[in-house]
Amino acid sequence: MPALTFGYSTLASRLSNIQLPDLANHPDWDVLITVQSGNDELPTAEQLTKAPTGHNVELLSFAGAGVTKMRNQVLKNAKGKYVVFSDDDITFNKAGLEEAISYLESTGAGLLLGQAVDETGKLRKSYPANVESLNKINSAKAATYEMIVNLEQVRSAGVLFDEDFGAGAEVTYLGDEYIFICDLVVAGVRCDYVPIVLATHPTDSSGSGWGTERDRKARALIFDRAFKGNRTLPYMVRAAFGFRKIGKGFTFGTWLKFIFKR
Repeated sequence: MPALTFGYSTLASRLSNIQLPDLANHPDWDVLITVQSGNDELPTAEQLTKAPTGHNVELLSFAGAGVTKMRNQVLKNAKGKYVVFSDDDITFNKAGLEEAISYLESTGAGLLLGQAVDETGKLRKSYPANVESLNKINSAKAATYEMIVNLEQVRSAGVLFDEDFGAGAEVTYLGDEYIFICDLVVAGVRCDYVPIVLATHPTDSSGSGWGTERDRKARALIFDRAFKGNRTLPYMVRAAFGFRKIGKGFTFGTWLKFIFKR
């Protein structure tokens, strides 16, 4: 069994962007690339020639679109004890991954949420300075490429990514990683934030539309899903979350719209 699987999810048109990790110096690592065509047909043989190849590299292709569907294929088909999720524009920090795996081994945690930097080496967001147990409140800013999971624990919990969320979904194109963590927490899986830099990701991303009407509506619905089964808590969480954003992309009016999903 490989110690770590790098689970890439991408579209066929972006396969050539993938930069594989250093597998030569880590024979206990492998790569699983899940690729979608973006339409009703499977990716063509010519498109698949753009995929990186090598020892311990597997490619699975699918019709359609929706990144969470591909993340779930990673969870279903990965062979490693641990899985780190990746897009086609990610490069990984080898030392950070090794440290993260050591943490998971020593603590028995099922998920580690780490940090990422941009092209200049600057942290992509404001991260806590210390280790924290994750819950439905403090995990809302999670990105998929910041996560490593213990595959056996995730499978035993029966948790997959909610395919109604994430890139490719028409309305709720965000929040799949946050909901994934929430579902693991509900299932009793230990999820920890640890201040370790795992990856580099470009500044622009699907989460870069903060403050737009589309973004506001998507984020409002995400809290409904994260706190499903509770009629009032999503409103309270939206009120608290949105209030902190007044003057930082929200006006008083958009704050009210955010609370009531308008």
